[in-house]
Amino acid sequence: MSKGFEDLLKKVSECSLKTVAVAVAEDEPVLEAVRAAKQKNIADAILVGSEEKIRAAAASIGMDLTGFTIINEEEPVAAARTAVKLVHDGKADMYMKGLIDTKSFLKSVLDKEVGLRTGRALSHVCVFEVKGIDRLLFLSDVAFMTYPTLEDKVAIINNTVEVCHACGIAEPKVAPVAAVEVVNPKMPCTVDADELTKMNAEGKITGCIIDGPLSMDMAIDREAASHKGGTGRQIAGDADVLLFPDIHAGNLVYKVLTHLCEVKNGNILTGTAAPVILTSRSDSFEAKLNSIALAAVVAEAMRQK
Repeated sequence: MSKGFEDLLKKVSECSLKTVAVAVAEDEPVLEAVRAAKQKNIADAILVGSEEKIRAAAASIGMDLTGFTIINEEEPVAAARTAVKLVHDGKADMYMKGLIDTKSFLKSVLDKEVGLRTGRALSHVCVFEVKGIDRLLFLSDVAFMTYPTLEDKVAIINNTVEVCHACGIAEPKVAPVAAVEVVNPKMPCTVDADELTKMNAEGKITGCIIDGPLSMDMAIDREAASHKGGTGRQIAGDADVLLFPDIHAGNLVYKVLTHLCEVKNGNILTGTAAPVILTSRSDSFEAKLNSIALAAVVAEAMRQK
């Protein structure tokens, strides 16, 4: 079971070498990440975009492009379509956002002819290694689904559980979090949490344990769970997955963790035919590298299935 990103990197070493196709690759932080991924034998990369700009960006960070495949495509939207087609056609295993706006990037993901549609709902999964917590935390959704319905939450759980399984967590504990740990009809997210728990008990959602609603402290802090009488719950401070009621709650927790805590993190878009690395320009180099490693582990699990 992966308890941190070092464990994930070890899992990557057990996989066949993966290839990431980068859309509009003339981005220095992304190039730094793919260089490190290649050096660490995590993944090779195909760089799609303006060759002149890619080489200029690489030169500015002292990056030797020997051994990297470069596909020259000056126009960003066309570059994204070319890159995603490489994954669609099986010539690459993962798809990564470079210097292109998120809307255009996602449009290429959803392209009916060459994209990575599966018919499933898409959701974003963030994986955190937090100092003081003895396991990886999986957060969803913090960036894609804005106000998920009950049906959407089922899809988010299924997508996230697949990522957990790829990381070696056989039966992840999923906590639908809320402000309280009891059902309150005036708080719809607690009603949804209770329904998700029942669906899990009835075998309608499998591969995990769901227990909600749970307040954040009861989900992640064993001592707090004990003080609040959580000993009879299926999750008592040991949640693997935090399922958020909406994008505001998820994004706020994400930003607090990244800016105020000592963490390592990586994230991918799921529900696609191959892992999609959708990082922000504000994400650190390490986060981009960790995202490539996470995507490689998930890509290997998808290949084996």
